[in-house]
Amino acid sequence: MLKYVILIIGFVLLIKGADFFVDGSAAVAKKFKVPSMIIGLTIVAMGTSAPECAVSVMASIKGSNAIAISNVVGSNIFNLIVVCGICALMQPLTVHLDTIKKEFPFSILVGVLLMVMCLDPLYGGSDYLLGRADGIILVVLFAGFIVYMVKSALKARKNSSDIEEDDEIKEMSTIKCLVYIVGGAAAIVIGGDLVVDSATEIARVFGLSETLIGLTIVALGTSLPELVTSIVAAKKGQVDMAVGNVIGSNIFNILLVLGLASSISPMIVEYNAIIDMILLTVQSLIVYLFVIKNKELRRPHGIIMLIMYGAYLVYICMR
Repeated sequence: MLKYVILIIGFVLLIKGADFFVDGSAAVAKKFKVPSMIIGLTIVAMGTSAPECAVSVMASIKGSNAIAISNVVGSNIFNLIVVCGICALMQPLTVHLDTIKKEFPFSILVGVLLMVMCLDPLYGGSDYLLGRADGIILVVLFAGFIVYMVKSALKARKNSSDIEEDDEIKEMSTIKCLVYIVGGAAAIVIGGDLVVDSATEIARVFGLSETLIGLTIVALGTSLPELVTSIVAAKKGQVDMAVGNVIGSNIFNILLVLGLASSISPMIVEYNAIIDMILLTVQSLIVYLFVIKNKELRRPHGIIMLIMYGAYLVYICMR
């Protein structure tokens, strides 16, 4: 009974935390005249990626590298297909031209790079390896991405006259913004942790295998912050932040989370994980084609994306 109560508490923390986090982040964007897309790609994405980072780094330290890989790849698939899909069902997700030309292709590119890095077969075995050198390269790329985003934010501030003011965004003092962002992020991380732990215990009671738990509940559970935050952002009209959160989180998950994890301990990558990376790349290209053609994700796209994810779940349950 206790694990069900903890599950509910976790969801409450996630929902309220996301509410505060989005309000604080949007207020920062308005106060410093930074586009909400950039806030979504950085502050919001880093905050909602914290559970993936914690789970994968701890898994690497404990030697459970398979969990770290499946957690990140599974989370990225969930973020792209389910989070964007559900948000598109609620309202059209307009994607800026800069994002179509730069950040979205970059997120696909880092996914392909990860797959290429993992195609390093272990001597005499059928598994593959993501080595320490690969991890260092990923972390360096992450640092480069952050530098690029900071420069973009500074450029946007200089051209702040081009940024439309949103009267619906609450005005807050700098201290209050920080309290909302830090407090909201803390609630999101703690809530996500409680949901993952309690859901995993419940799944074990029903006899689900460790592998299936890692690919589904852990990956989905650590993606709950992205899901809740993006839905709240979409409902509040912060569509840029919802899209930026997903793309930014997927970039962070690969470059920072797996970069740190494999830098700590080289990671053995199972054959099935390579297949999941291929599926992530294919699904990313499909969504990118939707975006290129329409400059936004609409309800029919959202339905197709959720069907794609349902097919993926059936596949991983059967294999």
